[in-house]
Amino acid sequence: MKREIFFVTGTDTGVGKTVLTVLLVKFLRESGVNAAALKPICSGGRTDARKIFEAMNKALSLDEINPWHFHAAIAPLMAARAEKRKVKLSQVLAHVRALQRRFDILLIEGAGGLLSPLGEGFDSRDLIVALRATPIIVAQNKLGTMNQVLLTLEALPKNLRAKSRVVLVSPEKPDASTKTNAKLLAEFFDPEKISLLPRLNK
Repeated sequence: MKREIFFVTGTDTGVGKTVLTVLLVKFLRESGVNAAALKPICSGGRTDARKIFEAMNKALSLDEINPWHFHAAIAPLMAARAEKRKVKLSQVLAHVRALQRRFDILLIEGAGGLLSPLGEGFDSRDLIVALRATPIIVAQNKLGTMNQVLLTLEALPKNLRAKSRVVLVSPEKPDASTKTNAKLLAEFFDPEKISLLPRLNK
């Protein structure tokens, strides 16, 4: 089986990336696929990483899932600097590639949106490009989402944009656009690569 990497990014923070990552890794593992999920970098606590840890029944340690974690609930780059620490792209790539050798499918959850700074001089887009990962863009299915999704897609290199997936997550309070966003987005992006996810308890 060809080893694959999927990178779960978002249009913003709090859009449902962890919920989707947990659902995917549980489904894959329960289906007999040798899969794992990582959240290499996080700030403001390790709650998301712990949810992934629990979903995999300890197939990886918490520190393998989440090697870099910082206390302040701000962009990881600034949270690391507040602790006088540095995260380099080469370090994250080395960690991911080492674990990739152990699994057929690796899911990687980013922090914040696609261009939110993760470390010194890099963001989720840089990781996606370096790993040749398939991007999964998560967005809240509400008014304003069209612009956010299209901007995120536009920010990806053309070859990665073409193989991206978009997941629209139902918000706590749906609005008039919740029923129409997927149809409208399909005028600009492959409808077969657009999925809807109902709101689930985190």
